[in-house]
Amino acid sequence: MMDWTDRHCRTFHRALSQHTWLYTEMVTTGALLHGDVARHLDFSAAEQPVALQLGGSEPVDLAQAAKLGEQWGYKEINLNCGCPSERVQRGAFGACLMAEPQLVADCVRAMRDVVSVPVTVKHRIGIDTIEHYGFVRDFVGTIAEAGCDIFIVHARNAILKGLSPKENREIPPLRYEVAYELKREFPHLEILINGGVVSCGEIDEHLRHVDGVMIGRQAYHDPYFLSEMDARFYGGTAPIVTREMAELTMQAYIGDLVEKGGYMGAATRHMLGLHRGIYGGRGWRRVLSDARRMNAARSRADVDALFEEARSHLRPGLQEAA
Repeated sequence: MMDWTDRHCRTFHRALSQHTWLYTEMVTTGALLHGDVARHLDFSAAEQPVALQLGGSEPVDLAQAAKLGEQWGYKEINLNCGCPSERVQRGAFGACLMAEPQLVADCVRAMRDVVSVPVTVKHRIGIDTIEHYGFVRDFVGTIAEAGCDIFIVHARNAILKGLSPKENREIPPLRYEVAYELKREFPHLEILINGGVVSCGEIDEHLRHVDGVMIGRQAYHDPYFLSEMDARFYGGTAPIVTREMAELTMQAYIGDLVEKGGYMGAATRHMLGLHRGIYGGRGWRRVLSDARRMNAARSRADVDALFEEARSHLRPGLQEAA
């Protein structure tokens, strides 16, 4: 979710669900140790609970980055061993780390030695043509010996050469049964499943076999999907947040952002799926994705006017034509 789940996105998602665990986009150790730490790590308490996802392969660097994450208030440190992009591979981390389980174990051990929050690992079920179960079983077993007890399993292979990151999310077949088998073999570990989940019914089915489900693209492109989570999976009793309530929360947030000198479009870009399927949603999206008008917004009044114009296109209760 690089370039997607920034703090504006997380604020929006938190307006829809109070309890769903949120993850940052992947932040490299180099960006933290040699760059602007505040730019990468700053977030508001309203976003909690939030996990920091790190990219790296040097135990010492990861330990320093994890310590920074805990100091900034993150509730979990997650090591990415699943991203297949060539840029990540050039840095010798992401999915290519699955070929070096002992190194990943050393990284996990180094991070656990300096933080008190959970250290977790997100990974694929194989790389390139390696599809046998023993590969991912041994990977998980080795890292578990280093003290990691939470694994997020993207149930596809990562093809390191020949497929783009987008293709890697679509072309390698999903094999959920591999994650299920990991849970059977390691019942003491917390196994979460990721990849291709688009409905609450599918979540229900996965939870018969594993401990949790991570939602990626579905939560981004159809964010109102998240409004069901609290009542359905966390025992919430409050009324489900409406689209209008979430929009008004973000309108106020974006008003603050703009008055502090921020760019309105940096936040509205994450909201464009909110009225997906609602009649007039295209007009709503057109107003809030106009870069020229987003850039011209300089005050809370400007923000309010644009949202009012966007809402004028909506006809709640009517379905948008396919």
